[in-house]
Amino acid sequence: MHHSQLIATDCVLELLKGHNLNHVFERHFDHHIHITPQQKSIAIYLAYGAVRFLGESQFFIQQLITRKITNKKIEALLCVALFQLNHDQSTEFTVVNEAVEAGKFINKAWAGSFVNGVLRNFIRQKETLRDVLKKNQEAFYSYPLWWIKLVQKEYPEIWESILLNGNKHPPLTLRINKRKTNLKLYEEKLKAEVIPYKILGDVALELTQPTPVEKIPGFNEGEVSIQDFGAQIAINLLDLKDGQLCLDACCAPGGKTGHMLEIADIKLVSIDHQKERLHKVKENLERLHLNAHLKCADVTQVKTWWNEKLFDRILLDAPCSSSGVVRRHVDIKWLRRSRDIEMFSGQQKLMLLAMWQVLKKGGKLLYATCSIFPDENQKVIDSFIKEQIDAKEVKWTAGVEYKKYGNQLIPSKNHDGFFYALLEKI
Repeated sequence: MHHSQLIATDCVLELLKGHNLNHVFERHFDHHIHITPQQKSIAIYLAYGAVRFLGESQFFIQQLITRKITNKKIEALLCVALFQLNHDQSTEFTVVNEAVEAGKFINKAWAGSFVNGVLRNFIRQKETLRDVLKKNQEAFYSYPLWWIKLVQKEYPEIWESILLNGNKHPPLTLRINKRKTNLKLYEEKLKAEVIPYKILGDVALELTQPTPVEKIPGFNEGEVSIQDFGAQIAINLLDLKDGQLCLDACCAPGGKTGHMLEIADIKLVSIDHQKERLHKVKENLERLHLNAHLKCADVTQVKTWWNEKLFDRILLDAPCSSSGVVRRHVDIKWLRRSRDIEMFSGQQKLMLLAMWQVLKKGGKLLYATCSIFPDENQKVIDSFIKEQIDAKEVKWTAGVEYKKYGNQLIPSKNHDGFFYALLEKI
């Protein structure tokens, strides 16, 4: 296990330096060419867990050590081990012994004994330390204080459940491709493979045990896609019809692009400003055996990509803080800053104005984010409608499986925290 602990430690260390966790994984696994698939899987699990509960672990370290740790890699290793001691099922003996071995790889002279002393001291005092932890919000909930205060302000009655849901392991939910199969037929495949699941809505299935992508029946054949249950609402709200000309702005990685083409025989233009992300959209469409006109462009620079044909439907999945999907992207809460919210809202307003130019009269635009912060969501929409006399907001409803507050999906056990505002050009 100590090999996996070491790799996870490197990943946490890079996160502490301000680097995106997914990019860190790609770099570090390239350097560890002899790692086994099992060691890789454990390392990813440990890195995600350590980052998810980083505030808690750092608090415990502060309580256990009188002097500041100068070697940040040792601090990162302690965060990995403390996550295991607090949230994993491994025995305390195994966690400590393996962490000691990992410490020796960092510094043979003293790291092993130091790590051993800190972790054993934690085990002796853990009940007292956990009581003290409850008095510190930033440590107890493992979020930056500005984030906690903002959620408390915007959701005074449910703020705690939002934070706690954000620290849970996300479900693995599948979207059924109606062009290739249906819910009943696909259920039979899962039963044949003895893969446990539960049904969500009409065309969604949640796998209730961890399942590697390569083991998901029909995935490579395009029968299903991995997509959060809350994300699956989006395309249904657009009311797509055969023959419509549609636009998916900010389309990467392509989940909603694929869903649009599964729903109706439309002509679809999909745009993203990053070539490497657009390549992922292409791969996704190839798996689904679907086609869209892909363009690499800045959607706000309309003259550089638009052929002057107005669109019937537009999906604007706008860049945002990603605060509603923090359980999937655990590094977000540590990389974001409060000032980012204003920056995103400025970008979103520019995108809305640009998209409105290319929408037909009578056409519909769905503004979507994966944020729970109103400054990126309803306040952007309210400001836009106030300025655009030809914009009307269309109310929408969702099934009982969804936890909804206005246009906001509240993070729950079934889905992430997405925001959807449907606008019609009158």
